[in-house]
Amino acid sequence: MAFNESYAGLSDVQLMEPGVTGAWSVRDILAHVTTWEEEALNHLPLILEGGTPPRYSVRYGGIDAFNARMTEQKRSLTLSEVRAHLAAAHGRLVDFIQSAPEHQLIGETRFRHRLRLDTYRHYPLHAQAIRQWRQQISNEGVAAGSGPGASASGYRL
Repeated sequence: MAFNESYAGLSDVQLMEPGVTGAWSVRDILAHVTTWEEEALNHLPLILEGGTPPRYSVRYGGIDAFNARMTEQKRSLTLSEVRAHLAAAHGRLVDFIQSAPEHQLIGETRFRHRLRLDTYRHYPLHAQAIRQWRQQISNEGVAAGSGPGASASGYRL
């Protein structure tokens, strides 16, 4: 998956470095993606049953407020814990999707719409941000005379 490839090869120190997207590190992005996979797992069964998930604007004051709240809740997780949560959530999501009725995955259904928003439309946005950050720190490293492939902070890419 392009999302996983976007941060492949980064050291644990690099994964924790802020500034990838605003103040977020790659670790924060991984926690964020996990949150949205968990949201899909919370709401897709409801959609299959004909229900409607609560609106983020009503429940949290908007998606940005929800993201900020979840980021704060996950701030104390270690990188190892974030990776484990992401792997577990993604595995559960794949299992759930594989068990979903095929007609929900074909064409424009509410199920597929929610799945797209929470997952496969979401991944490329963050993968692109990580790739751009990697390019930026690589360019800064070269401009600072640290040599090809080194970031401004001296980390090898």
